[in-house]
Amino acid sequence: MIKEDTGFESAYNPFDAPIPGQSLTDTPGNYPWEHPPKKINPEEILEDLWSRLTDADSAEELIAMLDAGIPVEAIVRVIVFTGFAEGEYNPDVGLVIIEPLMKMVTSIGIRAGIKNLRISLEDLSNKKTIKNIVSLKDANKKAEMAAKRITQEQVAKLPQGEAMQPQGLLAKPEMMEEEV
Repeated sequence: MIKEDTGFESAYNPFDAPIPGQSLTDTPGNYPWEHPPKKINPEEILEDLWSRLTDADSAEELIAMLDAGIPVEAIVRVIVFTGFAEGEYNPDVGLVIIEPLMKMVTSIGIRAGIKNLRISLEDLSNKKTIKNIVSLKDANKKAEMAAKRITQEQVAKLPQGEAMQPQGLLAKPEMMEEEV
């Protein structure tokens, strides 16, 4: 009986991956970033990005992301990496356009009236995020204290002179008195 390939198995097969070193044997020039960039002037690239960002559909999506709390830095990183991966510009130009592009995205967010505009990935000005972090730390401390208390109670219940014997599949077996 021949199995029909549905594509489901290959999508979830952990062994369906490139062989280590395979990229060293591929023919050069298969990817857009392996060719000369389409543009090299940062001003032209920024003008093109501004026209794309201010397009009605793109601006609506951008404002929705900013309103959802996605930091400007994260959005800009994706835009810059995508441009490099598509062969629009080289990584050096990508680094040069990061700051002006962040200012562009920030200005769109401010103009749209986003109240909790997060600029960087490290910006924790959102009070909910800080409260969640504090509550997780408190819960972690309580769990550690409970674990110590339970362990101390178990040790106290052991008869005096008896040590806890290692348990588990790979624990060293007990030696019988006759074998010693």
